[in-house]
Amino acid sequence: MLTGVHFLLTYRCTFECDHCFLFGSPNAEGTFTFIQVRQVLDEASRIGSIKSIYFEGGESMLYYPLLLASIKEARQQGFDVGIVTNAYFATTEQDAELWFAPLRDLGIADLSISDDAFHSDEKDSPAKRALRAARRLGLPAASICIEQPTINTKDANDAKTAKGEPVVGGGVMFRGRAAELLTKDLPTRPWGSFTQCAHEDFADPGRVHVDGYGNVHLCQGISMGNIWQTPLSQLVKDYRAECHPIAGPLLEGGPALLAKEYGVPHADGYVDACHLCYRARQALLPRFPQYLAPKQVYGQ
Repeated sequence: MLTGVHFLLTYRCTFECDHCFLFGSPNAEGTFTFIQVRQVLDEASRIGSIKSIYFEGGESMLYYPLLLASIKEARQQGFDVGIVTNAYFATTEQDAELWFAPLRDLGIADLSISDDAFHSDEKDSPAKRALRAARRLGLPAASICIEQPTINTKDANDAKTAKGEPVVGGGVMFRGRAAELLTKDLPTRPWGSFTQCAHEDFADPGRVHVDGYGNVHLCQGISMGNIWQTPLSQLVKDYRAECHPIAGPLLEGGPALLAKEYGVPHADGYVDACHLCYRARQALLPRFPQYLAPKQVYGQ
């Protein structure tokens, strides 16, 4: 059951992180208007099962007045609201409090702050200053930390992998810019072993991401449809994973089946399922542009 809608409020970001699977950057395009936000929130209310709304990016706070107005609208419609930010504005804790005080007054349910080496190598980073300020204000804040990929070994009792099989830790999902920049020299597994998606429930998605172009992402870059062409409530009502040309194969047999079904050329091995899935989708982009959108999340 769909219970969450996550707004990619903008693809623009103050950073251009190696691990970003949306290719966010200071030059990225694609930002909601307030009228569009309200339209999506109205549709979310019509669906009936939606409980939470998140505002993400890119960097959601680059469009601060839009963000505040959108939070207010979502709260008035009865949704719990969460925000994801890199806290680029937290030059001091006092400045961070100025930015966060209205969020407290609006009653947000979650504030997630990206705090890792991809964003800053400072001992006292803007994210750390922001986290202290948020907690002092009583906001429900926590940090998100994605580490550089590391090679480790799964527990021998883990039935999903053979004993001693190398895996990659750190939390990076190898799609988007991460697939381009962070996979070199990492251990791989045979492409045919990736027979399921470990991250998304395509049969019954619990949340979707929507962007300013109108794409409804089942997974970033896999579109259910476009809300500027068909209302979100109708897209959700009509969605059948088995009929979707990308979600269907992924549900049935993972990235390996997606590549096999469409005859996608592939390497012998990939770092993880996301890595193979992203490469297969990248190759299929000219064939399914309406389902693999927007093309900028594929580096184009």
